[in-house]
Amino acid sequence: MYDPPGYVWAITLADVIAFVLSTCLVLYGGAVRAGLGRRRAALLAGGAALVLGGWCAASAVIANHGWYHTRLGHGVPWMPVAAVAFLGLLLALRQIPMVARALAAPGMVSRLEIPHAFRVGGVAFVITMALGHLPALFALPAGLGDIAAGIAAPLVAFRLAQGTGRHAALWFNAFGMTDLISALTLGALTAYHLINVTPSGAPISELPLALIPTAAVPLLFALHITSVSALVRAPRTPLPATAPLAAAAK
Repeated sequence: MYDPPGYVWAITLADVIAFVLSTCLVLYGGAVRAGLGRRRAALLAGGAALVLGGWCAASAVIANHGWYHTRLGHGVPWMPVAAVAFLGLLLALRQIPMVARALAAPGMVSRLEIPHAFRVGGVAFVITMALGHLPALFALPAGLGDIAAGIAAPLVAFRLAQGTGRHAALWFNAFGMTDLISALTLGALTAYHLINVTPSGAPISELPLALIPTAAVPLLFALHITSVSALVRAPRTPLPATAPLAAAAK
């Protein structure tokens, strides 16, 4: 079993928690701006925290039992199954009326980019590679791609909040989704030994890194899809919105 240093645990767990909390905060702000009231907004944020946090905890238990660590042809590949199922659940939950109203709130196109800022935590992949525990074939594209997305996200959110940057935001979301798909593909190829590399990608299917593909990636992908949908529906010349971080906190 892979036993990473404490700081890798800290970076990974802080990253996953930041994704969950920032998403809940964004939903809360959207609900308030949609006129749902602070009580219903808090209920929505709490429900989101329960769903997201509950799955993170469940995925951690699954990983701790070693159920993600499976070779293809030797049992069910639970990691991709879990990731796809959680993504499907998140996309389905968008149809709940309260959620749909929050996601359609004014200025939501900028706030939806906020959680991606924490993708700078992808540095954990690069650090783990430097320690000799992950293959460069996976760690470099996944880690550097996430870091780039994390740096770009606040800039994109700021421009959208000013009423500009729609095309840049579409390109950002396209890049972000490509990065996630690339990381999942390379992670599967190395973790399931479809490509023989040294070291193997086995640590991806163990704690704490397993939380990234099974919990964080589906959440980020759902945010990308929702963001693109909001950008497509948004007026070409939207009115300036308040700064995204301040608006999300209201």
